Amino acid sequence: MNERILIVEDEQELCMTLGDRLRSEGYAVDFAFDGKTGFEKISQPEFDLIILDVMLPMGSGIDLCAQARQNGVTTPVLFLTALGQTIEKVAGFKAGADDYVTKPFDTLELMARVEALLRRPPTRDSSQQRSGDLYRFGSVVLDARRNRVTYNGQTVTLTSREFQLLRYLAEHSGITVSREELLEQVWGHTSGTMTRTVDMHVASLRQKLEPHPKKPELVLTDPGMGYRFQA
Repeated sequence: MNERILIVEDEQELCMTLGDRLRSEGYAVDFAFDGKTGFEKISQPEFDLIILDVMLPMGSGIDLCAQARQNGVTTPVLFLTALGQTIEKVAGFKAGADDYVTKPFDTLELMARVEALLRRPPTRDSSQQRSGDLYRFGSVVLDARRNRVTYNGQTVTLTSREFQLLRYLAEHSGITVSREELLEQVWGHTSGTMTRTVDMHVASLRQKLEPHPKKPELVLTDPGMGYRFQA
């Protein structure tokens, strides 16, 4: 087994009890007792699962999770907290949590959830990640299955055509795609028509997804050739 689990929790007695149970199941366990230490450890790529409390000294667990996701950390996160209201759960999932257990919890249920998260196929840890219909490019995440795009953890409102354009470029990341190809594949038009339409939609995407739209880092222009999506 030997999977490594990080518990970020300020109740040290709970940490010791839960840690002993996890070790008895064959897991290696480490701890952090505040948000600052937790973020430092979460940023390390050595853990297979993070069990994270919401209310922490020196930082909120929800903010910690959101920041970790923005920084490209893909380790599964299980929130363990006394805050059981729906609004708190929604906030946790929006921050990037994979599961949520409310205190007081049943140990058998918790262990089952831990095992389920550890059985998930690992996500490649890099600035560009793809898992099925999920694409991650730094701070931009495109969920093709849910027709949803987030930037720095915030949902971005795109038109249907903007979403289709972004998805096509993401699927061809690193490859220069001509305006003609985009017109044919995204708009269904024959080549040689309405090329300014592509330019206008690219400009709109840059406004919504680039920190400096006039100096784009994500959707690049290759003069005379087309556009290239660069992770």
